[in-house]
Amino acid sequence: MHDVIHRFNELGLACLDPRWAGGSPRLLSRDDEDFVVQTATTRPTKLGQPFTRWSLRKLVAYLRKVHGRVILIGRETLRGLLARCGVTFQRTKTRKESPDPDRETKLDRIEEVRHRFPDRGLSAYT
Repeated sequence: MHDVIHRFNELGLACLDPRWAGGSPRLLSRDDEDFVVQTATTRPTKLGQPFTRWSLRKLVAYLRKVHGRVILIGRETLRGLLARCGVTFQRTKTRKESPDPDRETKLDRIEEVRHRFPDRGLSAYT
C-alpha cells in the first residue's frame, strides 16, 4: 500500500492508467512470415513432401522441422497470417493424378503466372 501512495504522489491520477502494451510480443519476424507464406504457396512435392496439397496441420508440422530454420507457429496464428496475405487452403478433393508427362512443367508455368500476375484469375476452361 505504501508503494501505491508514493506512486500517486509522484504521478497523480496518471498512476491509474495501466498503459497496456497491446498484446503479447511478436514471435515471428517479417522475414519468418515471408518464409511461411512462400512455403505455403509452394507445392509440397517441390519441397520433398509426399503429398500434393498443404493443410494447416501439415504446414505447421513441416515448418517445425525445416532444416536450418525452425518456425514455431500454431494453426490459428498460421491461418490468420495466411488470411492477411491472401493465401487460402481449400478442402482437398480426392482425384486421380494426371498421366500427362508434362504435368509438372505445366504446373510450374501456372505457378509462375500466378506469382507474376496475382490479380488475374485462371480458369481451366479457357
